[in-house]
Amino acid sequence: MLIRLGDREADPIDLAMSCPDMSLAVVGAIHDNKDRSNRLFEIRLCAPGELVDLVPEPKNPFDPSAIAIFSVRGIQIGYVSAERCGWIGARMAQGEEIRGIFQEAVEGGAIIRISFSGEDPVLPPPRAVKVERADTEEDSGFYPDYIPPDD
Repeated sequence: MLIRLGDREADPIDLAMSCPDMSLAVVGAIHDNKDRSNRLFEIRLCAPGELVDLVPEPKNPFDPSAIAIFSVRGIQIGYVSAERCGWIGARMAQGEEIRGIFQEAVEGGAIIRISFSGEDPVLPPPRAVKVERADTEEDSGFYPDYIPPDD
């Protein structure tokens, strides 16, 4: 099967091999490591752009295609999601150099950015953060129930 790209045709396998940088969710961050170190704490220490290591775990009893993610300090922060680890692991097994960097901390985990070119990936622009003001004058709609006196 060929895919038409403008005036030329491309094989889908070739397209998959020339992937741009991509962002991946780090899963399993809420669990402690075997040495009892806290993954969420380590994630909070990571800065955007720090290198991360992707390490296949073929002897993982839950998923032989699991890929662990380690911070620049050598502490595990989680795993590549099950949906992506098979595909990424296959590319690593073929000798492709996949490089990763820490992108951002999110609630309950993190996002990393990987590159298939053998070069460090490029961080995307930061997401806009919605700031909520605590000193708002608007009515929140919350009214406590009346508590009668103890007579």
